[in-house]
Amino acid sequence: MYKKLYDRVVTFIKENYKQIIILVLFYLILSWPVNYYIIVGGGISDIDSRVKIENSYNSKGSFNISYVSELKGNVLTYTLSYLIPDWKKVPMNDYKLNNNENYNDLQFRSNIELENANDNSIKTAYILANKKYEVTSTNIYVTGIISKYKNKLKIKDRLIAIDNNKYNDVENYKKYIQNSKNKDVIVTVIRNKKVKNIKCKIHNYKGIKILGIALEEVNKYKTVPKIKIKFKDSESGPSGGLITTLDIYNKITKKDITHSLKIAGTGTVDKDGNVGEIGEVKYKLLGAEKAKADVFLVPSGSNYNTCIKLKKKRKLKIKIIKVKNIKEAIKKLNKISS
Repeated sequence: MYKKLYDRVVTFIKENYKQIIILVLFYLILSWPVNYYIIVGGGISDIDSRVKIENSYNSKGSFNISYVSELKGNVLTYTLSYLIPDWKKVPMNDYKLNNNENYNDLQFRSNIELENANDNSIKTAYILANKKYEVTSTNIYVTGIISKYKNKLKIKDRLIAIDNNKYNDVENYKKYIQNSKNKDVIVTVIRNKKVKNIKCKIHNYKGIKILGIALEEVNKYKTVPKIKIKFKDSESGPSGGLITTLDIYNKITKKDITHSLKIAGTGTVDKDGNVGEIGEVKYKLLGAEKAKADVFLVPSGSNYNTCIKLKKKRKLKIKIIKVKNIKEAIKKLNKISS
C-alpha cells in the first residue's frame, strides 16, 4: 500500500514540478519578512483573571484592558495594509533605540515595561486604599542602548552597581552619574549569570550627564492582602497600567467603583499614580466600542483629543472619560452613578 502511495506522489511531482516550484516560490515571497509591524485591529479583555487578590471584594461590573492586534510584517500583510482601510503598517525602527536591536530585544523591553507597570499599579492602588505593602527586592535591567552613545553594555544586562555604589532605584543611579566628576565609570552587571565590570563613558546631553542607556526597574512586593498578577505570554507593554491599577483598587476596597458597568481603557501609570499617553489609541477605542463597553478611560491630552474626534466621525456610542491620574479616574467613575 505504501509503495503504491509513494509511486503516486513521485509521479505527481514529476508531472507537476513546475507548478509546485512556482507555488513554493510564491509562498516564500509572500512570507518574506519586512521591517514593519502590521496593526490589524483592537479589542478588550476582562482583567479579572489576571489579577488575583486574597479575600478580594466582588464586583458587579468589569475592568477591561484595551489592546491592539499586531502581526509581524511580511510581504503579504504589508501589501494587505494598503488594501484594508483599518490596517496600519508601523516601521519596526519606530520601536528601536538603535538599528542593531532585533525582535527579541524589543520583546524583552516590552516585557520588562509590563512588569514595571504592574509594580506601579500595585504600589499606587495599595497606597490609595491605605493597605500595607513593602518592597522586598528590586532588579534593574538595561532595556535599550542609544546608538550614538557607544558603550559595551547590552540589553538584558542586570545592573548591580556603578563604581561599586549600589542603589535600589534608577533615579539614584541617574543622580550618581549627574554628580560624578569622572569621564568614565565602572558599571557592574550580571550577564548570562556571570558578573561583569564594564567601563562606560559619561556623555553630555543638553547639560545632563548620561550613559546613553535605558533602564527599567522591577520590584517584588509583600502585600496585605496578598496579590498575584499573571498576564498571558503574548501580552506585554505598559499601556494596561491604568486599568490594572483600578482593578486592584476595586478588589481591595469595599465600594464597587465599576457601578455594574463594562469599563475599558488604556494608559500607563507611573510611581506617583500619574496616567501617561499611549500609542494606537484609535484601535483601542474602536475595539472597546465593538465589544460594547460602556466607558472608555483614556489619558488626557492628544490621546483624548484623538478619541473625541473619532467618536464624532464614526458616531460611536461609548462614553469617553479623560483622566490625568488614578485619583481622578476613581473620582470620575464614582460620579457616573451619582
